[in-house]
Amino acid sequence: MEEQSLKTRKHIALIAHDNKKEDLLAWAKFNKGTLSRHELFATGTTGIYLEETLEIPIIKFKSGPIGGDQQVGAQIAEGLIDFLVFFWDPLEPQPHDPDVKALLRLAVLWNIPTASNRATADFLISSPLMNEEYIRTTPDLDRYLKSHNRPINQPSIKK
Repeated sequence: MEEQSLKTRKHIALIAHDNKKEDLLAWAKFNKGTLSRHELFATGTTGIYLEETLEIPIIKFKSGPIGGDQQVGAQIAEGLIDFLVFFWDPLEPQPHDPDVKALLRLAVLWNIPTASNRATADFLISSPLMNEEYIRTTPDLDRYLKSHNRPINQPSIKK
């Protein structure tokens, strides 16, 4: 295992499926004071609504179904997102279900705090750990890749 520091100013991704957007917006509005001390990221329409509701800047990715969930997952894998609040809808099939599963898998793999409903989000955001540096463990993927005969460093892709 390796360690990574989560600074006092966390990078928080906020995502909500359509039927959960109102719930996320209400939660975010209630927690505006806490959220405003962190850097916020969101996918598509959720980001637009959050920015209007909270009146604070939100870094916005594409909409989830057109790549936004994958963009957030990539940021998690790169160590650039520290915390995920994803109010997903368990009652509605999503056209991008594989992307949703991949995003949640990366959040677990990289050991970032993840809330998928309001109760969990309330517990996480009210934790004293939100206001201090936190050292989280991350997997030792170099060892994993070596054991599976895969190259450790992939070349970067250039446009």
